[in-house]
Amino acid sequence: MASSTLRLSSSSCSRQINAVVHVPKLPKVIPYFSVPKIPTTKPVEELNIRDGFRRIVPVEKISTAPIHDKSPNSDATAATTQLYAILEAVADRVEMHANLGKQRENWNTLLLNSVNMITLTAATMAGAAAIGGAGMPLLALKLSSTLLYSAATGMLLVMNKIQPSQLAEEQRNATRLFKQIQTQIQTMMALGTPSKEDVKGVVEKVLAVDKAYPLPLLGAMLEKFPAKFEPCVWWPSNQQLQKKNKSSEGKQRGQKKNGWSEEMEVEMREIIEVVKRKDIEDYERLGNLVLKTNKVLAIAGPLLTGVAAVGSAFVGNGSWTAIVAVAAGALGSAVTAFEHGGQIGMVFEMYRNCAGFFRLLQESIEATLEERDLEKRENGELFEINVALKLGRSLSNLRQLARKSASSRMDGTTIDEFASKLF
Repeated sequence: MASSTLRLSSSSCSRQINAVVHVPKLPKVIPYFSVPKIPTTKPVEELNIRDGFRRIVPVEKISTAPIHDKSPNSDATAATTQLYAILEAVADRVEMHANLGKQRENWNTLLLNSVNMITLTAATMAGAAAIGGAGMPLLALKLSSTLLYSAATGMLLVMNKIQPSQLAEEQRNATRLFKQIQTQIQTMMALGTPSKEDVKGVVEKVLAVDKAYPLPLLGAMLEKFPAKFEPCVWWPSNQQLQKKNKSSEGKQRGQKKNGWSEEMEVEMREIIEVVKRKDIEDYERLGNLVLKTNKVLAIAGPLLTGVAAVGSAFVGNGSWTAIVAVAAGALGSAVTAFEHGGQIGMVFEMYRNCAGFFRLLQESIEATLEERDLEKRENGELFEINVALKLGRSLSNLRQLARKSASSRMDGTTIDEFASKLF
C-alpha cells in the first residue's frame, strides 16, 4: 500500500513484527455558518427604492447634527431633506396628471363616437318615417328620432363646454412640466449643496404649474372660450427679481466676467426682438383664429341637432320637415366630427403652450440681462447654449440670426425668419 510501510525485525529468541501505519492527516473540519448581513438602509434610500429613484438621485450623507445647530452643513441637510419630500410630491403629481390625461382622451373618443352614432341613427329613423308609414309606426319613428336628436344635443352641449381633447392636452403638458421639475431637483442635488432659496424656488414652480393646469373640473376648470387668446403661464412671477436687479443698476458696467460681454448682451436683446416680433405674434394670431373657429363649431353643432330634433317631430306634415330633419342631422354629425375628431380644442391649447414657451424665454432673458452683478448671473456661455438649444439652433446660427435682426432694424425692414426652428 502507498499509505503504509511495513518494517520487519527478527531476534534469536522470538520474531517480532512491528507495523507502522502512516495515515494522512485530514484537515480539521470546522463548521462555518455564514450569517447574512442585515441591510441597513437609510430612510432616504428607502424612499428612493420605493418611488423608483434608485440610481437616479444620489443618496446624500445626512449627518446626525442636532436640530438647533445653525451651521451651513445643517442648513444644507435640511434643504436636501425638504427637496426629497418635494421630489416625492412631484412624482405623485406626474402619475396623477398622466392618468387623468389618458382618462380624458378616452372621454373624447367615446363621447364623439356615441354622439355621431346617435345622430346618424336619428337621421335614419327620420328618413324612414318620411318614406312611408302611418299610424303607430310613424309615431314611433318620429318619437324615437326626436328623443335621439335631443339626447345628442344635450351631450354636445356638455362636450363643447368641457372640450375633452383640450383637457387631455392640458394634462399632457402638466405631466411634461412636472417631469422637468423632477429632473431639475435631481440635478440640483447631484451637482451641489442646495440652499433654502433653492427649496423656495422649487415650491413656487410646483404651485405655479398646479395653478396653470388644475386637476378638478368643477370650479377650477380653465375657461375653454376666453374673450381673447392669452399664452399659458406656468412659472412664478419674477417681479421680486426685477426689483432686486433695478436696485443694483449701474454696477460692474462694461466688465467682461463670468462668460458675459457687451456683444453677448446685444446678441440676447436682438434674439428677444425676433421672438417678440415673429414667434409670439404668429402664435397669438393663430391662437385667435383657432379660438374663433372653435366658438363657431361649438355653437353650430348643438344648433343643427336641435333643429333636426324639431324637424323630426313634424315629419309627415310636409316634405320640408323630413328634409330639415335628415339634412340638419347629417350636418350636425359632420360638424361634431370636425370639431372633436379634429381636436380643435387640443390645437388651441397647443398654441397657448407654445406662446407661453416664448413668453417664458423672453422673460428669462430679460431678467438675466437686468441683473447687473455678473457673478450672480448664469454663466454667459452656458446661457447662450441653453437659448440656442431651446430655439433649435446652433451657436453660429444663433449669432447669425442676431446679426440679421440688427441689420434689418437698421434698414427699417422686417426680418423674414422665425427665431425658433422647433415649432
